[in-house]
Amino acid sequence: MNKIKNIGVLTSGGDSPGMNAAIRAVVRGSIYYDIEVTGFIRGYEGLINNDFIPMDRKSVANIIQRGGTILKTARSEAFKTVEGRKTAYASLKANGIDALVVIGGDGTFTGANIFSKEFDFPIVGLPGTIDNDLAGTDFTIGYDSAINTVIDAVDKIRDTAESHDRLFIVEVMGRDSGLIALRSGIGVGAEAIMIPEANMNANDILHKLEHSRKDKASKIIIVAEGDDTGGAFKVGEILQEKYPHYDTKVSVLGHIQRGGKPTCMDRVLASRLGVAAVEGLINGESGVMAGQINREIVFTPFDHAIKHINAEMVSSKWLKLIDILSF
Repeated sequence: MNKIKNIGVLTSGGDSPGMNAAIRAVVRGSIYYDIEVTGFIRGYEGLINNDFIPMDRKSVANIIQRGGTILKTARSEAFKTVEGRKTAYASLKANGIDALVVIGGDGTFTGANIFSKEFDFPIVGLPGTIDNDLAGTDFTIGYDSAINTVIDAVDKIRDTAESHDRLFIVEVMGRDSGLIALRSGIGVGAEAIMIPEANMNANDILHKLEHSRKDKASKIIIVAEGDDTGGAFKVGEILQEKYPHYDTKVSVLGHIQRGGKPTCMDRVLASRLGVAAVEGLINGESGVMAGQINREIVFTPFDHAIKHINAEMVSSKWLKLIDILSF
């Protein structure tokens, strides 16, 4: 077992609901094991600028239910350079930091992976991203909250769609991953779901509409922002031209999916993984992401966790389920 006296914690990249719960777990887990905790402000920028705050029980009181991140977050261009990482390492050593917990997604872990190898510095990552696009965990922190936000919004859109016999194209976040669109689309009973992993295009949507129930006036189509077709507005233009009799509307949910209180699932997941990260560092883990698979804690090397989700993960069974339910 390694003797760690001070653990640094930061949040980086896009925020996700549950990050505060993760910070809280790291702080309280560290204190339980008699380890000091230092929080760095605005991610890797905080390391480079030596911008930090000592953390204790009081600093994480009453934050488990809050969205966003009390440590702030940013994407650091400076950390991508050798000089920037050298400055960050000097900051860690000057402040007596023995190990680091980073909370974020693939970009965060890419930086952590390089830094850990360059300086042989102990780092454990926590999967904080709404995209759910990391291998090594069934769910990422924030994903459940995001899809529930989508479902709540689209349920309201469905009300007005039914009232006016409208066709709504709703764009959700996901960038390179369509997993938000996939699960939320099934959850709201969408007539069609467009995700990049399925290689769908507007013609596929036209085919679905032509073979869908004719007595159903309102229709909801969920489009992942990363879809190659061009997003919800492009899809809307194509469908309006082909079906002028539909009152077609486009709604882009945008960053509303990142905000709000985390669900119970995300709070519990973040809490469990936060403590696991501390215990992992104590036991010599480094260069890994703490995740949960089949309810068990697992540690996955950053190399394998980063951008390991691909089209194969969206199995034909899921796509068939969409077809069956929208018939």
